[in-house]
Amino acid sequence: MGISFWLVFGFAAQACFFSRFLVQWIASEKSKKSVIPIAFWYLSLLGGIGIFIYAVNIRDIVFMSGQGLAVFIYLRNLILIYREKNETKNKP
Repeated sequence: MGISFWLVFGFAAQACFFSRFLVQWIASEKSKKSVIPIAFWYLSLLGGIGIFIYAVNIRDIVFMSGQGLAVFIYLRNLILIYREKNETKNKP
């Protein structure tokens, strides 16, 4: 029995999602305080979308609901970050 594409896809999505914690931990250790780098939100978004796609494939409504909502939250955080950067950049 071979490993299915969807199993590999699901594990890859989960690995991407998990890697955001490593990124956050390393950034915090470098800063000697708790920080959330922008890469955390991109990895959250990418991993969340991957897990959502996997959940659709396996027809798991619990994961679809959870990750579907979470993806919007990650996207909203990125929008807020870029909006703040643009406002700061455009101030005289």
